[in-house]
Amino acid sequence: MRITVVALGKIGLPLAVQFASKGHTVVGVDVDPAVVASVNAAIAPFPGEAELPERLSEVVGSGLLRATTDYSEAIPDADAVVVVVPLFVDAEARPDWTWMDSATASIGRHLTAGTLVSYETTLPVGTTRTRWAPRLAEVSGLTEGTDFHVAFSPERVLSGRIFADLRRYPKLIGGLSAAGADRAREFYEQVLEFDERPDLDRPNGVWDLGSAEAAEFAKLAETTYRDVNIALANQFAQFAERTGIDVYQVIEASNSQPYSHIHRPGIAVGGHCIPVYPRLYLWNDPEATVVRAAREANSLMPAHAVDLLDAATGGLDGATVVVLGAAYRGGVKETAFSGVFPTVAELEARGAVAVVHDPLYTDDELRTLGFRPYHLGGAADAAVIQTDHAEYRSLGSTDIPGVRAVVDGRRVSSPDAWPGAAYRVIGAAV
Repeated sequence: MRITVVALGKIGLPLAVQFASKGHTVVGVDVDPAVVASVNAAIAPFPGEAELPERLSEVVGSGLLRATTDYSEAIPDADAVVVVVPLFVDAEARPDWTWMDSATASIGRHLTAGTLVSYETTLPVGTTRTRWAPRLAEVSGLTEGTDFHVAFSPERVLSGRIFADLRRYPKLIGGLSAAGADRAREFYEQVLEFDERPDLDRPNGVWDLGSAEAAEFAKLAETTYRDVNIALANQFAQFAERTGIDVYQVIEASNSQPYSHIHRPGIAVGGHCIPVYPRLYLWNDPEATVVRAAREANSLMPAHAVDLLDAATGGLDGATVVVLGAAYRGGVKETAFSGVFPTVAELEARGAVAVVHDPLYTDDELRTLGFRPYHLGGAADAAVIQTDHAEYRSLGSTDIPGVRAVVDGRRVSSPDAWPGAAYRVIGAAV
């Protein structure tokens, strides 16, 4: 097959590599010339994705994958076009359609008969049918369902382990018609491979949910569930702190029963998915009070962490506080909705001098993000562990001379590592 992937970001590029590794000819489109040049040079434009450097080198070297900024070069005569363009959402749950609208129009201008267009960007329910398919038809002059087909198939992968997740999880699809669903199923069965999953009620593979709307809803449901679950864990954690109980012990005990699946509390919920997609759900269902309350509860956790630090130090005014971790998740060089931003803002609002350390970022990169860089070994009054980097598991008082208090927002350290300092963990009794 001839396949086009639109947007070569942290999801799109691994998808393009996966498709090419199955022997298909793949063209990637991206608006950033630097990304295109990097891909064509077989150099991953971002770090931290397992298997990507080796697999990218192989498929570019074999001629199965190339990149371009030109839609007119990539779209015509494609058997399938997979769209992974970002969709941004503001705090009031309003989607910003700008990039998706532009990409859809560009696809439509060059669309030819016989193509399947599959949207993988997470969307509000109904968007594929009511927004994208009509625009493709309008711009192309072709008829959806006859000349071309449109489907929705959510990405269900985590940065850093995308290839493993593609094998691990069923591929959900939903078409605008039975014929479109058939085309989507046939396409994904040819470009993906699946692990055996005896724990599933039906065989792992491509699962047709019967409509694009159901597939859109499934992605919103699974990510919104995680946000609500984490919010519940965070509220359990704060109650445990007030009552002298270790919430981690309680969660472990509760989850020993097969009907309990409580997540872990923490300083922040970051990344492109969990903080964002509940807002898309609220766009569809503004009366979802549980979802709204959970999002608000999670957004307050950085301030709660600073409350713990404030109490442990007896006041933060004038104190130098190290925030350990700019990334939203350990081992991943990405700051999308990272807790570092509200944590630093809260510290500064209380008069502290906030400095930031992250082993994945250079000083210049941290400055570009708006932070004062910190190097281990420099004196500081207090510290907040914001990211669960593996490097932080072995840190201790000797790494931050003068530290008087530590708030471990990810429970990656222990009191023994910080002798002489007040050590606090979200959800653990003092």
